Amino acid sequence: MEVLDGNLELKENQRLQGHTDRVWSLAWNPATAAAGVPTVFASCSGDNTVRIWEQSPSTRSWDCKAVLEETHTRTVRSCAWSPSGKLLATASFDATTAIWENVGGDFECVSTLEGHENEVKSVSWNASGSLLATCGRDKTVWIWEVMPGNEFDCIQVLQGHTQDVKMVQWHPTMDILFSCSYDNTVKVWWSEDADGDWSCVQTLGESSNGHSSTVWSLAFNAKGDKLVTSSDDLTLKIWEADIIRMQSGDGYAPWNHLCTLSGYHDRTIFSVHWSREGIIASGAADDAVRLFVESKDGSMNGPSYQLLLKKEKAHDMDVNSVQWCPGEKRLVASASDDGTIKIWELETLP
Repeated sequence: MEVLDGNLELKENQRLQGHTDRVWSLAWNPATAAAGVPTVFASCSGDNTVRIWEQSPSTRSWDCKAVLEETHTRTVRSCAWSPSGKLLATASFDATTAIWENVGGDFECVSTLEGHENEVKSVSWNASGSLLATCGRDKTVWIWEVMPGNEFDCIQVLQGHTQDVKMVQWHPTMDILFSCSYDNTVKVWWSEDADGDWSCVQTLGESSNGHSSTVWSLAFNAKGDKLVTSSDDLTLKIWEADIIRMQSGDGYAPWNHLCTLSGYHDRTIFSVHWSREGIIASGAADDAVRLFVESKDGSMNGPSYQLLLKKEKAHDMDVNSVQWCPGEKRLVASASDDGTIKIWELETLP
């Protein structure tokens, strides 16, 4: 299916209300969106709660199925489902990360991870669900091993960032961890062998064509050989690595700067996410959602990316998070300072 066929429109399917403060982040459950399974996602907010939303198979409308409250005492900044979709991790400004399990439709907090000095900003599971990473304002990244009985052991605290760490994200197929920070860099963490120590093997900084201000977010394409980063410097940057080499056990292969998307945003880009079919979505402080695709007319200078569409005033305030649904449909959800979540569908106009 050619992405650029015809005129495309980002159509608002539904506007979801319920949170009483800004909505920081959202995460689709990877185990849903399969045939016959209702699609589910989680959202987290400055109101100290997490909401679980489910799509009704009959009406196709989204409803809040559960509110996870009275656990976090401050803003819940980030949420992430385990690959199986059975566990939900939530990172909070109260310095804890909570692990929730869906027990017969009721979500129970089965574990609380403590250790960060202050606000936890982000949480991410690795591809197999055996490791969890957290990061925070204390400039550290923690790697936790998932043990039987919902126990989580911190196996290493990674130090190297000089400022608040905004986001952690595992590579989609390999145990390589990425973190981005207020110190304007992205750091890549890698362990030579399964039981070895993790260390920073690469820093994507300004001297290596990196960002010149806070890096807020990062995401991978479906194949995992490209990475997109978003920043306060008003740019998106695309990076590329030889993942075949890494997957074959031939050591670490560095990420190289491929291109920079500048001139499209005039406010901070808080969130970026790559769809399975290669569409990059961005959410920014100008209240808009933008979609980008790789240009087909490939220049001599290598790949370039172009603006597919811009949804002006997607929200009334900052767009903090954009996330493509893992299912078949071209659905993307956005979360905003205006306290709402919107479900959009990318449609081809007749």
